[in-house]
Amino acid sequence: MLRVGILTVSDRATAGVYEDRGGPAVRDFCEANLADHAGGWEPHSRVVPDEPPQIREAVLDLINEGCRLIIATGGTGPTARDVTPEAILPLLDKELPGFAEKMRADAWDEVPTAILARQACGVRGNALILTLPGSPKAIPQCLGAVWGAVPHCLKLIADNRPADV
Repeated sequence: MLRVGILTVSDRATAGVYEDRGGPAVRDFCEANLADHAGGWEPHSRVVPDEPPQIREAVLDLINEGCRLIIATGGTGPTARDVTPEAILPLLDKELPGFAEKMRADAWDEVPTAILARQACGVRGNALILTLPGSPKAIPQCLGAVWGAVPHCLKLIADNRPADV
């Protein structure tokens, strides 16, 4: 069973100003692309505000729940409240910048503003952490760009010692 952490980072979704659409978009992508995963998959979802301590706490909680893939959406732009990369980077044992580079490169032709995204991607223990923009349209595009490498990465890090949290 692959446990997948789905983390929405949004002040407004947390406050109920609008409904979270990023998390459901991640879940829909995973449902479509993990349907045939041996042993199945199990989503673990969280919605937190754009606050680094709460983002880090949610990621560590998801790791403690056994999530080996954590996909965070939101908080990757250039505004003062976009702090997801700053929250995630200190948690990583190894940064994997190729994931973010590929996501931005593939999105560039359709959405030139994709260059503004500041994804942080990498490994903590035996978990792969990917961060995505908060736009529901960007989520399948970004995940689709890198999805071919995700199973291989999970296989490579499977024997890593689980993160100390």
